[in-house]
Amino acid sequence: MAILEVTDLEVFYGVIQAIKGISFEVNPGEIIALIGANGAGKTTTLQTITGLIPSKAGHIVYDGKDITKMPGHKLVSMGMAHVPEGRRVFAQLTVLQNLKLGAYTRKDKGELEETLQIIYQRFPRLEERKNQLAGTLSGGEQQMLAMGRALMSHPKLIVMDEPSMGLSPIYVNEIFDIIQKINADGTTVLLVEQNAKKALAVADRAYVLETGKIVLSGDASELMNDDSVKKAYLSE
Repeated sequence: MAILEVTDLEVFYGVIQAIKGISFEVNPGEIIALIGANGAGKTTTLQTITGLIPSKAGHIVYDGKDITKMPGHKLVSMGMAHVPEGRRVFAQLTVLQNLKLGAYTRKDKGELEETLQIIYQRFPRLEERKNQLAGTLSGGEQQMLAMGRALMSHPKLIVMDEPSMGLSPIYVNEIFDIIQKINADGTTVLLVEQNAKKALAVADRAYVLETGKIVLSGDASELMNDDSVKKAYLSE
């Protein structure tokens, strides 16, 4: 059974329809990529799934439960975490304080230190900078912090919006390596990413969004070799 099913989803901003009846699913253990040009509706799709934007029509089912009208804060305790576009770290709090905020819904407070150590193993730089204000980190380090903060909630599904945006090539490679490791550890990943080549290289399957509609879907390796995808998204 799919961990996430989106069916006939429609989203409007005022009178403008941003999402036009899209349907897709994410199975447990997969990395699924949503790719498309700026303005295609990728971020809107993620924000609707995670309860930040209301839908006009359609259904979102997560882990067997209909979450279409559920507010975002309730989804965290159900095992869904969102790494937003632009990282959105709390600049005036330390790295450690940011990480602890990621675990605010967890009941097993005794295991938080254990989770923290796992995050530090995954992101050694966060441990080195744990007492540093998050606003003083580099862009790549802030992205790692945003990902680490999301992982503190022990998610079954992690939703990531443009994790490589604005990063140097070295950090981009590192971030995608980390995404694969997070997935290998058992977390399902739904990834929105402008860098289609990188996204398709790590994904199992992918969906191509154009002006609020899914126009292509399939195995990521097949889409990587699709002429229309190559021309639109993979040309240097």
